[in-house]
Amino acid sequence: MRRYFIAGLLIWIPLGITFWVLRFIVVTADQSLALVPISLRPQALTGHDLPGFGLLITLAVILLTGVVAANYVGRRLLGFGEDLLVHIPVVKSIYGGVKQVSETLFSSEGQAFRQALLVQYPRPGCWTIAFQTGVVGGEVGTVLPGEHVSVYVPTTPNPTSGFFLIMPKSEVVELRMSVDNALKYVISMGVVGPDTPPVATPGLPSQDRSQPGPSTPEPD
Repeated sequence: MRRYFIAGLLIWIPLGITFWVLRFIVVTADQSLALVPISLRPQALTGHDLPGFGLLITLAVILLTGVVAANYVGRRLLGFGEDLLVHIPVVKSIYGGVKQVSETLFSSEGQAFRQALLVQYPRPGCWTIAFQTGVVGGEVGTVLPGEHVSVYVPTTPNPTSGFFLIMPKSEVVELRMSVDNALKYVISMGVVGPDTPPVATPGLPSQDRSQPGPSTPEPD
């Protein structure tokens, strides 16, 4: 009975969490209908609510915003709006920080979360998965000797919380696994291993597993 119960949990838990996340996204996006005139809402047009209609509106608004921002006139208008925001004391701090983090994470030219690492944390001899978020520069880079990298060490099973570390580049090991596989490895607490085949990684202590060949007698 215990084995069957666990097998059932392994089926229903991923389905339940997936359904909950999708429902949360749809319900949150449907709240955008408050911006649509009452005469144009599904309830007024068809007499029925259409779940997910707000999600379509949200996606359309995001796509339209991207189209506008991709041309010269749109960039000028968005730049004018940003100039207004950065002159508001409290809004300037919030908007500026969020915008900088968003551009770093989602920009195709950014290097944040593009590389999975293996680092020793919280003490030497204990290894954990981490992600490189950038290369240390500016004042911090001039104070620290040698080349350092910014590293994010996620917690498990919730990778949205974690620790920010500045580590010497020589003490981190770059992994071949993708960021997605590394996140699966962290969230599953090591149960779901990486898909890439194990290879000898430079920088890690390895054990020679080769079989010893026949001994050659020394000459007299």
